[in-house]
Amino acid sequence: MSDDEDTTALAARRVDTTPGGVRLCALADIGDARARGFVLQMRAGRFHGFVVRSAGSVRGYVDRCPHAGLPLAQRLDDYLTPDGGLIACGWHGALFKVEDGECVGGPCTGQRLKPWPVKVHDEWVMTA
Repeated sequence: MSDDEDTTALAARRVDTTPGGVRLCALADIGDARARGFVLQMRAGRFHGFVVRSAGSVRGYVDRCPHAGLPLAQRLDDYLTPDGGLIACGWHGALFKVEDGECVGGPCTGQRLKPWPVKVHDEWVMTA
């Protein structure tokens, strides 16, 4: 099987939406200016996403760089620049704004990460 076929097969098993109401973690488990990745097994396949906590809010994104389709983090939960100000792709150096996922540097400038709707309810981070 070629690399292109491997990538296509992987993409076919990955889904990019989740149902609402799934508890992901306690809000306290994600520090301010930090992120945490999640993999949810669903009937249609696996969902890969991450949640960023910044300035008192949480935002979720599908864990897929618009440049190459790879997950952004090379190491567990390593989604942000050292100062926590931007989301960083560990593979190709693309940089994304935390607030809206817009790429502001790197090979996919102007593109965006796909939002993953999340919310905080009773101090739990949940899918929305």
